[in-house]
Amino acid sequence: MRCKEYIASHAPRDYVSRDRPNLHPARRTVHSMTEQQPYAIDRSFDDFELRRYPEHILVQVTVDGDFLRAGNLGFRPLIGYISGRNADATRIPMTAPVTQEPIGEHTHTVSFVLPEGTDPSSVPVPIDAAVTTIAVPAGRVAARRFGGGWTDARFEHNGELLRVAVERAGLQMIGNLYFARFDPPWKPGFLKHNEALVRVEDQ
Repeated sequence: MRCKEYIASHAPRDYVSRDRPNLHPARRTVHSMTEQQPYAIDRSFDDFELRRYPEHILVQVTVDGDFLRAGNLGFRPLIGYISGRNADATRIPMTAPVTQEPIGEHTHTVSFVLPEGTDPSSVPVPIDAAVTTIAVPAGRVAARRFGGGWTDARFEHNGELLRVAVERAGLQMIGNLYFARFDPPWKPGFLKHNEALVRVEDQ
């Protein structure tokens, strides 16, 4: 396998079949041809959805800066990678969302999701030493959707609301909260689709 394997303290027990009836297939957004990452909804709560994501591949980079600056800094090398700045000079379609995980006070990991069905053994090796690829196993994720422009306070507030709701539902979080952006920066804030997410244990 050419990309790293995702390590979690609690590995999921099963994987989602693409034939599962409630699996949201990889789909295109209304106003673009960007593929969105598929998932199945296990259960809907008042404040969030409990989803099951199939295994997938991330390409990611860790950068320093506040939330918004880190997102901008991380975006550039990732766009370079999918635009052909890799060992195979392969161009890879852009997908949504772009995710960002705070891993320190001023450190963030920014990730692109590679298209559904990407074979981990065929993922091109990055040329940029800061860029890595990682295979993420199937697992359950709690997700809270929210709109509005991209501000540190808005993402932090919705992350805290998700954390409280997940704990109230009796679910055990795995790892850090992370955030997803589905839209380009020029889209009006009231139309933006953002999410706060966290992996949770299977029960």
